[in-house]
Amino acid sequence: MSDQERAGNPLSHFDEAGNARMVDVGGKKETAREAIAAGLITLSPEAFNLVRAGNIAKGDVLGVARIAGIMAAKKVADLIPLTHPLAIDKVTLDFDFAEASHSIEIRATVGMTGKTGVEMEALTAVSVAALTIYDMCKAVDKGMIISDVRLLQKTGGKSGTYRRSGS
Repeated sequence: MSDQERAGNPLSHFDEAGNARMVDVGGKKETAREAIAAGLITLSPEAFNLVRAGNIAKGDVLGVARIAGIMAAKKVADLIPLTHPLAIDKVTLDFDFAEASHSIEIRATVGMTGKTGVEMEALTAVSVAALTIYDMCKAVDKGMIISDVRLLQKTGGKSGTYRRSGS
């Protein structure tokens, strides 16, 4: 453990000289960890109705987005510098349609037992699922908006439980 970690520096991805580094989790205790993230994609009324009815020409939009999100969660260490490769135990993605706003809420839950958290995996799953929906619907609606990607909850580890207020 570095002096910086002992001093409680919240920016533990930097050493004493300010250089980027991968955090050493070797001495940490394995605990059950879970993270839940969510985000929105807002579509035109036409695209929203086509997705909900399963009539987008490219196929099953939410099925493909679910698989893309799961794959993305498993590849975070290849995408985001300084993250650890993780042996994830579970990834689920759920989609909720909001008629009034023509939006789809994407919610990812990632879990494992390990020495580091799965927040980045959940956030990445949501982001890639949203991008997949965009890709599959862009022929109908290029003005879609991806927004509000956020961590809702995380459990496990030294810092314990976090819950976003209002979620």
